[in-house]
Order: sequence, then C-alpha cells, then structure tokens
Amino acid sequence: MAIKPLILSAVAALALAGCGDTVTEQSLIGAGAGAGTAAMLDGNLALGAIVGAGANVAYCNQYPDRC
Repeated sequence: MAIKPLILSAVAALALAGCGDTVTEQSLIGAGAGAGTAAMLDGNLALGAIVGAGANVAYCNQYPDRC
C-alpha cells in the first residue's frame, strides 16, 4: 500500500498547480482533487468534493500570488 501516499501527493500537487483564475474554476478544481482523494481513500466522495473545493478557494484567496 505504499503507492497510495505517492498518488495522493501527486493529486495534491496537481490541484495546487492548477488553482484557476476565477472562484468557479478554483472550486471545480478543488472539488475534483477532493473527490479523487476521497475515492482513493475509500471515503465519502461528496464530502471530499466539498472539502476540496473550499480548501482550494481558501488557499487561492490566502495566497493569490501562488495561484
């Protein structure tokens, strides 16, 4: 099961690399990353999407120069 942390790291890196220009893009990219992570961890996909969307929008608002 050592492959899961590697894949999760790749998903997180891609999500942060593609922040999006608008709030809609940011939330969609975050939702996709969150749902993907939840799927890999056998978690709740809807909750993962919600958390991912919120986290990506919050990150991009906190650090706009990094997006």
